[in-house]
Amino acid sequence: MSESDRISVSKAGGIMVAAMLLSRLLGLVRDTVMFGQFGVGLDTDAYRLAILIPDMIFMLVAGGGLSSAFIPVFSEYWHNDKREEAWRVFSVVVTLTSIVAVVLIAIAWIFTPQIIRYFQDVKPDAVVPDAIFMSRVLLPAQFAFLVGSVLLATLYARRNFWGPALAPNVYNFGIILGAAILPWAMGFGVESMAWGALVGALIGNLMLPALMMLREGSSFRPSVDTSLPGVRKFFMLLLPVLLGFSLPSVAGIITQKFASSYGTDGVNTVLAAANNLMQAPLGIFGQSLALAAFPVLAEFVSTQRMDLYRDQVGKTLRTVLYLGMASGALMFSLAPQIVNVLYGYGAAMETPDQLVAVADCLRIYAVGIFAWCAQPVLMRGFFSLQKTFLPVAVGTVMTAVFISLCVWAVKVSPDFRMLPWASNVAAFGLAITLFVALEREVGALDRKGILLTIAGTALAGVITGAVSNGAMHIWNPQRKLSEIAALAVIGLLGIWVFYGVTRFLGMSEASYFDRAFKRLARKS
Repeated sequence: MSESDRISVSKAGGIMVAAMLLSRLLGLVRDTVMFGQFGVGLDTDAYRLAILIPDMIFMLVAGGGLSSAFIPVFSEYWHNDKREEAWRVFSVVVTLTSIVAVVLIAIAWIFTPQIIRYFQDVKPDAVVPDAIFMSRVLLPAQFAFLVGSVLLATLYARRNFWGPALAPNVYNFGIILGAAILPWAMGFGVESMAWGALVGALIGNLMLPALMMLREGSSFRPSVDTSLPGVRKFFMLLLPVLLGFSLPSVAGIITQKFASSYGTDGVNTVLAAANNLMQAPLGIFGQSLALAAFPVLAEFVSTQRMDLYRDQVGKTLRTVLYLGMASGALMFSLAPQIVNVLYGYGAAMETPDQLVAVADCLRIYAVGIFAWCAQPVLMRGFFSLQKTFLPVAVGTVMTAVFISLCVWAVKVSPDFRMLPWASNVAAFGLAITLFVALEREVGALDRKGILLTIAGTALAGVITGAVSNGAMHIWNPQRKLSEIAALAVIGLLGIWVFYGVTRFLGMSEASYFDRAFKRLARKS
């Protein structure tokens, strides 16, 4: 591949950031529609319980680990002009993934009632029938997610970021349309979201990647020939992920399980909504930039350019820490206004205390956003080295720590807000441990620069939070339109304050905003 054909990390990052921004915005619109249509209570808690079983299947088959294990293997063949071998390995992986997905979906379908009752805990029995029905509607979507992740991996490896960028947006759009249209057109309740999710997954995560691959050129012949060296290498990379637990993948499931222990109506919905808000900057900055850098890191490793590898990891890590800290500061200071603007409509207005609880949980989650943003970059650093055992082992240990913290929180406090604090502690522990472990594998990663980034952005975050919070109290909006205007204006003010402080401190990461402003100026 010539230099003129390559997508740079910055351009790829721009594509993925834009796509992830749209995806997260659609995710927030999805929750807004749910709050407005169905409020916060047992019905929405039933939906949250229903999606746990499909999520568990995705986790058991390593979900994102499928693509993380497959990209280095496919890239190694592809970038060394062994295209025919690459497609043979691809065919075997897709065939085996399809078989495993069908078997797991069938097993989960049979045992759905028992699994739902396990997660029910002390919640009323009224949630069980709806949760079982919605879970079974959602289960077939996992075939699209699992097989689609392998299809998307080949697009990543070939530097085609458009297909992977569109897939999650089509999925979210399906849920939004389901929740907005089916109750009005067919009298459906909260189960309309499950039907929308199923259609969105099949189109966005299976049909769209398949069409993109056909356009790019591909080859597939069903095969279970596990004797191929590339297939064996793929399973060697995947095995630790299958045997272990990724804390970011299971944190939501674990939180929902322990949320049911409190028995409060709507608690599952409250925690999920706050977590989804926290996940927005994690996806927009942490995951998108990590995904954009991943193929390049894999190529640096395959061509033995480790100096460039270390430099790229360090730059990407400092960038996501910078953006994560800025996001956390704004979410912490403006949490009540963010929640009211996004969720304060329709049926949700009948339970204003639940909206306050969402804002409280969001403030707690916001403290750990920058640590969560660092994790995808560090994990992709390991996966590009084709070393999956150590990061998965670390993730499994931190998952055990998180579960222990949740058990302790349920026992010592009647306040479910302890669960987000447990999540933050686990996030910090995971990020620090992964960083130290990666340094032992590849050498120094500009620890001084990263610590200076954390210190500088922490100071800028405190100043930003104070200014934003003070400005909101001075404005003191009383009506919805005024609150929307205040959030937009003060949010932009906060961004400028954060940028100004970090530029005054001479932080190189402030150039991220410089480039964005220059692009806007050129376009205008």
